[in-house]
Amino acid sequence: MNKNKVIRSQQLRFMVYTLIAFTLLFGIFGTIIFSQIKTTLYAKTDNDLNNYKMMIETDGKGEGNGAGPDKDPFADKTGFPPPPDKGGRPVFNPRVIPILWDKDGKIVNIQQIGFINYENYFSDMKFDPSTVGAISNVKVSGSYHFRTISVPHPSQAGAYIQLMVNVDSEQNLIDNFKQIIIICSVIFILLSISASFILSRKMMKPIIRSWDKQVEFVENASHELRTPLTIIQNKLELMQTTPEKRIVDTFENIALSLSETRRLSRLTTDLLTLARADSTETQLEKQSIDLDEFVHKVCSPYAEIAELSEKHMWLRLHSKTRIEADPARLHQLLVILLDNALKYTGKHDSIGISTSVKENKAYIEVSDTGIGISEEGLSRIFDRFYREDQARSRETGGSGLGLSIAQWIVDSHHGTIQALHNQPKGMIFRIRLPK
Repeated sequence: MNKNKVIRSQQLRFMVYTLIAFTLLFGIFGTIIFSQIKTTLYAKTDNDLNNYKMMIETDGKGEGNGAGPDKDPFADKTGFPPPPDKGGRPVFNPRVIPILWDKDGKIVNIQQIGFINYENYFSDMKFDPSTVGAISNVKVSGSYHFRTISVPHPSQAGAYIQLMVNVDSEQNLIDNFKQIIIICSVIFILLSISASFILSRKMMKPIIRSWDKQVEFVENASHELRTPLTIIQNKLELMQTTPEKRIVDTFENIALSLSETRRLSRLTTDLLTLARADSTETQLEKQSIDLDEFVHKVCSPYAEIAELSEKHMWLRLHSKTRIEADPARLHQLLVILLDNALKYTGKHDSIGISTSVKENKAYIEVSDTGIGISEEGLSRIFDRFYREDQARSRETGGSGLGLSIAQWIVDSHHGTIQALHNQPKGMIFRIRLPK
């Protein structure tokens, strides 16, 4: 599978998802703001229309100012009902323009509206049945906006009273706000495209890093597995060509094959450990342990090995504390560090293990006076399959996975591990664990 093609495809997918998310959020936000602004601007107008409507309906039932079924509220010269009674009923709002439609759909209160207004604005107007009982917008003479509602005439069958309020100023504000929303939306979409591209690239970085590590891991694992398999295969094929030989004659081939088989077994075990660590399948079984006693127990066999190799191993166990840890994993951690110390030290070198407590943390240090490592190697020492001296690592059976496993063990205990140069030579591995 082409790496660049997959990365571009995934980045484009992230970019589209992010753009859609930004657009939806801004769209919802803009719609809510626009609807709230529109509702707020029309609130006073709609309230006036509803009050006027309720007063007409109340008068139609013969309540209040005496304009009952036999009295036309538009029969007088002004067309407005009389002033409020002593009960304090509200008067009609002067903003509201009442238009009386007869059953034939003609305006009959032209005098009240005014002849000039009627000729200029309302002469071509037609009654719209959809306005009955519902507030809606109408446009008069092609440029004037009104908020309107129609109610049945209280005393004339088939006639209607249409109440109208001019909302040109409100409509102008809404139109301007709509233009602002559209302009901002366009700008925001352009910004969203840029932001989506940048975010998609940032989101792809860990994926690219993981991809590269996976490819490197597979290549290194394949190389490490292929070498012992090749040796075993060659030795077995050589033995197959001489079936008449006795086992004692092929002892070296058998011993080498067994050695490579053991190395292969260790390698597969390490690979399985790291695979489970990556998938978080491995669970720690923590228990309280005495740190000094535990370290002394693990190091005792290695002190004998060091003595046989003419190396000096010393212990300074002064932590006098207990920690919560997985004994099996902590044992594995110390074995990895001690194995490395023994491998990379020569005769008369020293290996030291110390424990202490500082700032409520338990410290374990494994130091040696061996060959050490370069500055470049120090920064990559915990990388999988990293070995500074490939030839020497091959001789000692190293695969470059031990310190990666050590780092995982420390991380899983919520601690830290640090590799430092020892002076004048050698290495120090400093482990810090919570008490």
